[in-house]
Amino acid sequence: MFTSIKNYLSRVALIKQIAVGLVIGILIAVFVPSLVPVLTIFGDLFVRALKGVAPVLVFFLVMNAMAQKKEGGDANMKPVIILYLIGTFCASLVGVTLSFLFPSTLHLQIADAEVNPPSGIVEVLHNLILSVVDNPVSALLNANYIGILAWAIIMGIAFRSAGTAGTKAFLDDIAKCITVVVQWVIRCAPIGIMGLVAQSVGTSGLSALLGYIQLLGVLITAYFFVALVMNPFIVFLNIRKNPYPLVWATIRESGVYAFFTRSSAANIPVNLNLCKRLGLNPDTYTISIPLGATINMAGASITISVLALAAAHTLGIEVDLPTALLLCIVSTIGACGASGVAGGSLLLIPVACASFGIGNDIAMQVVGVGFVISVLEDACETALNSSSDVLFTATAEFAQRAKAGTLKSSDLTPRRQ
Repeated sequence: MFTSIKNYLSRVALIKQIAVGLVIGILIAVFVPSLVPVLTIFGDLFVRALKGVAPVLVFFLVMNAMAQKKEGGDANMKPVIILYLIGTFCASLVGVTLSFLFPSTLHLQIADAEVNPPSGIVEVLHNLILSVVDNPVSALLNANYIGILAWAIIMGIAFRSAGTAGTKAFLDDIAKCITVVVQWVIRCAPIGIMGLVAQSVGTSGLSALLGYIQLLGVLITAYFFVALVMNPFIVFLNIRKNPYPLVWATIRESGVYAFFTRSSAANIPVNLNLCKRLGLNPDTYTISIPLGATINMAGASITISVLALAAAHTLGIEVDLPTALLLCIVSTIGACGASGVAGGSLLLIPVACASFGIGNDIAMQVVGVGFVISVLEDACETALNSSSDVLFTATAEFAQRAKAGTLKSSDLTPRRQ
């Protein structure tokens, strides 16, 4: 019987299984709320498993890729990083524009959360640079992906120059074994998502959103506009083909996971698996995906700029065009330094508020508002952030294929698991 169930599930697309789990989670939360604490355990286990395996996966995949890489390899990170920065900056422009069109007023209350925001952009950049030289063990324990990438690249290069064929084969075997473990974790997604959605629906968090309907409307409209209009336009400019098969694939198979995990870092294994199914170059995506979870934060730049402008509007501060442009730049840089965990972008709001001369006391109240609406806002933000990692990584490679005349429309659709 177990074999029959396993064979049946292997024939059903994973995204369909997730959809079933989502519906079951909602039904249980509504009609059998006493079971929500039990289902919450499954959701927590799923997220913890993803977060636990992601740093080890990234470390060994990148180290192995660098160790096996031959001189003159075709990995090229520059186009991906450029797309990350363009996407993040354009997203902040969208957020600022919608904030001017539909100004929001905040009901400021002192935040209860213990937070320690950076004092300015210089500190954000300083912390980002210091994370590169973090102790490798500390980087793995704390999921510092900038540090993990740096050490994996350094050690991979060292193995390439000093390691024997047996050592390289051993590294390759470890990378493959960890990849198999990740696939096992991802196969548990339907149960994990069922637990996560039951937890979300079963809490009273959604009732707290009613006082911020307009603010949430501006934020979510900005997220959807970037995901469904701006990002496809950027992709089209690069590959000159219909971008929506690729856009829908990344939203469906990356954004859905990220919506419920609310963590770009936890979604790294999912994105790596999707890149593999898209047939992308592993020398590139094993680096660009964990890097994107740290610096590609279009959703975060929207959140920072919209909430900062909402604070300015509430206080009656007039914002002119040059100041708005400065806010876009600050939001872009700040978003690149945002933590890839739930609510990570909120700690950068005081930095943006400082652009308008808003003091830290008021700014921290705005952070408190961010935590109130984070039940829905942070989920949508992370879905945009994480799905964009795969989208722009694929776009950079597909653009090269398009120039060479080898890109096919079927390449834009991932292979079935």
